[in-house]
Amino acid sequence: MGILAIILAAIAGFAVGAVWYMQLSKPWLAAAEIECDENGKPVGGFSITPFIIGFICMLCVSGMLRHTLEASDIEGVLASAVTGFGVGLFFITPWVAMNYAYSKRKPLLTVLDGGYSVIGPTVMGFVLGLF
Repeated sequence: MGILAIILAAIAGFAVGAVWYMQLSKPWLAAAEIECDENGKPVGGFSITPFIIGFICMLCVSGMLRHTLEASDIEGVLASAVTGFGVGLFFITPWVAMNYAYSKRKPLLTVLDGGYSVIGPTVMGFVLGLF
């Protein structure tokens, strides 16, 4: 049951990211300074590689979050979601913010990616809490 929970939580986190970035694609592309063509599509076309890497990363985060929940005896949907929220807000987002500050990225990019860094693990925690 553990591996199934990890996979389902990773899928949920990935799906939330798809919705997040579809809704915020224009400001994200501008903040990330990605060059777009006249139709608003990124120059260079589509690549599946970031999606593969992204899903592998989702599996890693989901697996570690499940381990953290188990090791801490955290049970239930609400407690698991709050733990995911804390991981996103106090581990992932500060790391993203630090990296973006050093690389002189636009603050809006930190806000947009940081928002997903909080929402994604929260959803993963919720899903893991169902098991």
